[in-house]
Amino acid sequence: MERSTDRILTTHAGSLPRPEGLREIVVAKGTGQPFDEADLSRRLKSGVAEVVRLQLESGLDIVNDGELSKPSFTDYARERIGGLEQPEMSPESRPTQAISGRDQREFPEYFASRVQVGAGFNPVFCSAPLTYTGQAAIQADIDNFNAALQGVSPAEAFLPSVAPGTIEHWLRNEHYGSDEAYLNAIADVMHEEYKAIVDAGFLLQIDDPDLADAWQIHGGMDVAEYRKFAEVRIEAVNHALRDIPEEKIRFHMCWGSYHGPHLFDIPLRDIIDLVLKVRAEAYSIEASNPRHDHEWKVWQDVKLPDGKILIPGVVGHASDFIEHPELVAERLLKYARLVGRENVVAGTDCGLGSRVGHPKIAWAKFEALAEGARLASQELW
Repeated sequence: MERSTDRILTTHAGSLPRPEGLREIVVAKGTGQPFDEADLSRRLKSGVAEVVRLQLESGLDIVNDGELSKPSFTDYARERIGGLEQPEMSPESRPTQAISGRDQREFPEYFASRVQVGAGFNPVFCSAPLTYTGQAAIQADIDNFNAALQGVSPAEAFLPSVAPGTIEHWLRNEHYGSDEAYLNAIADVMHEEYKAIVDAGFLLQIDDPDLADAWQIHGGMDVAEYRKFAEVRIEAVNHALRDIPEEKIRFHMCWGSYHGPHLFDIPLRDIIDLVLKVRAEAYSIEASNPRHDHEWKVWQDVKLPDGKILIPGVVGHASDFIEHPELVAERLLKYARLVGRENVVAGTDCGLGSRVGHPKIAWAKFEALAEGARLASQELW
């Protein structure tokens, strides 16, 4: 994995704004509505080429395909796993599993006026042995990305894929005898996708927001209980990453991307040692939103292991404010002075794709990210 040897490199967390017309057809596919397969294929190929070009023009060094083929960073996995079913359920019988669960108990009036993330969803059940059925889909992602990279030279290229623990939270187990057996089955299935990405020559990014945001889902746990719960999920992701070189893996975690209070997010200090147990060379973390901006101080006491890279999110998805480059630089300098300039890559809190008010805002945030990295590099070098 490239390091910031003579300047701070730049990247982002994953999803990017979709070109006009593409989002609607991807949503139609994901919800089982009629769509034109040939039209989708054409739009994806041209769309990935466009977002690769825009990433480079914005000043990003390490780019991806924007996750354009996926209805969401989690839901896409359901389309690539066999052994699942989704029965129709009445609204009142649907289970709730909100990543804002603890917040909802404290601020019920706030959430009553908003669509509750993860609440009352129509669940998908694991009803048979899991299999990977996404070979054609991941190959299409790889082919579109390879085509988009022709004639351009980013520092590196990555493709994201969702972690077993995050998949588990949104697929209900009705087949395997234990959580561990179910997690290992998901890990075995997703290993095929992870390996396909690396075998194609790309970095693999593992997305695992539920490593932290499940603290809100499981509101009855204390910190000690939650750490045991999280360790089992980390063992599963490491099982899924077996025989994939660590230097090809970057791990992204966050506290959920919903816009809301986040008063009850578990502190980074309570789980950072667990995060660092993941078999990865780089760790992408939230670092700029108002609930976690202060947690750079964790690295005063926690040593980044030798050979590892930290990707702090120095611009965010939680606001349509475009960060000033000087603020971005200040954030990067704090991290660089604690963990070493060569071990820092500038990133984003989460994917900006559909989470800011307009695509132009996302691209402007990337430009601020790149300019802030240049300012920090001038001071550091």
